[in-house]
Amino acid sequence: MSYAVDFQNVSTTGLESSPVAERLAGLRANEARYFKNKYDHVFTVRPAAEAPEVLDLVTRILAEERDLVITSPALEVTSFEAGGSRMAYVFYESGLAVNVLYGIEQGAKRAVGFKLSEGMEVPEELASRFKFARQKSKLAGEIRGSFFVIKGEY
Repeated sequence: MSYAVDFQNVSTTGLESSPVAERLAGLRANEARYFKNKYDHVFTVRPAAEAPEVLDLVTRILAEERDLVITSPALEVTSFEAGGSRMAYVFYESGLAVNVLYGIEQGAKRAVGFKLSEGMEVPEELASRFKFARQKSKLAGEIRGSFFVIKGEY
């Protein structure tokens, strides 16, 4: 069942099994606020099991671009178009959020972003390969993030 993320009243709906559920919910709400303010898009997520094609796309890009496999179970996903880009998000039980920005036009920005919820350790599969910058968020506390540019076609 899909869930429109409310960034006014942050809820852990769908994320309850995460050890950092409240901070992950804040991170999800932070993303929802960004897309509502910038593109007037309602950020709607659904359980990963209901949209395996979104999880498969993100998993494929991580594997083919950087030989990465995220070991934490995926809880929720979303995909949509906004501002000339296709977006895909996966929220993992560990507190990790992975997003794929894929510009539709040839030569447009294409990247994968990683955001870590406050209170979680950097996942082993990312620790030695990425440096994380810190950002403060009223909804999520401290977010640590990193990214890489997508080179292939998907």
